[in-house]
Amino acid sequence: MNLRQLEYFIAIAEEGSVSAASQKLNVAQPSLSQQIKKLEDSLGVQLLERSSRGVTLTEAGLLALDRAELILQTVERARSDIRQMGSDPAGGVSFGLPSSVSMVLSVPLAETVRAELPLVRLRAVEAMSGFIQTWLADQEVDLGMLYDVSGVRHLTYRAIVSEELHFFSAPDAWPFRSRAGAPVPMADLAKVDLVLPSKTHGLRALIDRVTRAHGVHLDVVTEMDALSQIKTLVSRGSGYTVLAPAAALDRVERGELLMAPIVDPAISRSVYLVHNPAKPQTRAAQAVEEVTMEVVRDLVRRGIWRAEQIDP
Repeated sequence: MNLRQLEYFIAIAEEGSVSAASQKLNVAQPSLSQQIKKLEDSLGVQLLERSSRGVTLTEAGLLALDRAELILQTVERARSDIRQMGSDPAGGVSFGLPSSVSMVLSVPLAETVRAELPLVRLRAVEAMSGFIQTWLADQEVDLGMLYDVSGVRHLTYRAIVSEELHFFSAPDAWPFRSRAGAPVPMADLAKVDLVLPSKTHGLRALIDRVTRAHGVHLDVVTEMDALSQIKTLVSRGSGYTVLAPAAALDRVERGELLMAPIVDPAISRSVYLVHNPAKPQTRAAQAVEEVTMEVVRDLVRRGIWRAEQIDP
């Protein structure tokens, strides 16, 4: 079995006939048929069923087609990576980011990649963590960030920062007797109408799990799986919410939201940088991962990302 035989086999499977594949490949039909016969002999199975109407794949042929395509993709990726050795990283890199991380990271990361890696094309995709985890598992993105890796299988991850969730209110609708913006005991969260994501959302699952463990029963009056709408509702005084500081820093800086730490106890979560080892990392993806860590360190150091750096 060799790469040429696999290429011929894929072409025949795609075209549905030896003659059509012969024209596509510009290879004589007898030579094409001979190579496929050698491939079948080497594997010890029949891959194609031939008839006057063309060819169809046997059950073994279907499996062989899937594996052949994967082998050729891997070989082509290896060729590309080897050619790039000694040159600057180049190519596309897709990066899945949860909304709250995207708020603080996506713009400075894009600017830094453009400045330091001019041949790399970054595609940052904002989505809920569940979608990002699926994309990573299906090898549809090169890198991703997740908050919860308890259900992750066959993915490689490392914690990069830990951040504490905060209570958010409209500036003119502070609900407690304490000074506006003062730390909010977790027990006091039960006293207000909350706007939170639905229970399928990772943030909501974390909040529910921690508050239940401390006997705090929340009154969630509105469920909203859209970060911008949650912030808008709270800024209009139509409820209160719990978010990571990075998720609403823009509204806080504009004076549209008031932010306060949650205490007794705090609610914290880690942010993980994740990739799928089954998807070979290109030099471009490796370079973007390194730049990401540089940008994260800078954002934390400058207080833009209100989190604690986790040393590798």
